[in-house]
Amino acid sequence: MASRTRPSYAAGPMSAPDAPMQVLLASPRGFCAGVDRAIEIVERALALYGPPVYVLHEIVHNRHVLEDFRGRGVRFVESLEEIPVGSVTIFSAHGVAGEVERKGAERGLRVIDATCPLVTKVHLQAQRYERDEAEIVLVGHPGHPEVEGTRGRIRGTVHVLSTVEEVERLEVRDPAQLAYVTQTTLSVDDTREVIDALVRRFPAIRGPELADICYATQNRQNAIKELSHRIDLLLVVGSPNSSNSNRLRELGERRGVPSHLVDSEHDLDPSWFRPGLCIGLTAGASAPEALVRRVLARLAELGVDDVREMEGEREAVVFHLPPELRAGEIARA
Repeated sequence: MASRTRPSYAAGPMSAPDAPMQVLLASPRGFCAGVDRAIEIVERALALYGPPVYVLHEIVHNRHVLEDFRGRGVRFVESLEEIPVGSVTIFSAHGVAGEVERKGAERGLRVIDATCPLVTKVHLQAQRYERDEAEIVLVGHPGHPEVEGTRGRIRGTVHVLSTVEEVERLEVRDPAQLAYVTQTTLSVDDTREVIDALVRRFPAIRGPELADICYATQNRQNAIKELSHRIDLLLVVGSPNSSNSNRLRELGERRGVPSHLVDSEHDLDPSWFRPGLCIGLTAGASAPEALVRRVLARLAELGVDDVREMEGEREAVVFHLPPELRAGEIARA
């Protein structure tokens, strides 16, 4: 579709009363390979072992996915102490600390690890830096399950920060022995300013190659950049606690497009829409395509009669299931 000049969203003359609204679907959008794998792990565990299946923390950050699993006998818990001894237990896609693994073994839990392989890669990178006696900086959001899991894989000090101001205040043991890793749900763009500040202040700092940043996060943000000059309004399907979904909405705002995070079609406010509007629609990496279709159905009721999909990066990444599921048997601890 040809580039268009974006009209004023909140002011100025309205389009003709009968002008149709249009939707441009971002591509790629929605589930990434890590989320696909995590959900398949829970599905297979239910099929192989039956309910209840316990999951430590939310398997992915999407309310609708969690509600569906709860209705089928999956129990999401926040601590291992809530899980009966010997139960089938899944660690979420965000990863867990090493101490959690040890406690699971002590309780005799039948564990399936659904940690995204890209998160595992960050764990291994951080541990390699630690073996080289480097002090670790983790670029990410404190309290996020992935960040806490990564922190728990390092025995020494881990500095968690997410802003340039925090970099300026950072005090380290030896500036010549410093390394950083990043939260996978942050893209190259999300972390660029912080990493640049780290390199300026600590020129000897080491870090991963750009290719090690989560491909899905970056691809979904690139799609928003491509859409931004062609749309009047951006809708991001995703739950409020989804980090990557929130980053997509923020990116739209930074590109000058009014942007809203919607958990489902029920969050659509009719006052956002007017004749002639061009709407960009995407979904965070933990939001199922079924939700996108429900949002589209509601948009049709509000006057959208033209839906097109942009060309985008084709994703062919597939992660293997854990060996205990492929074999159909979980060894007892």
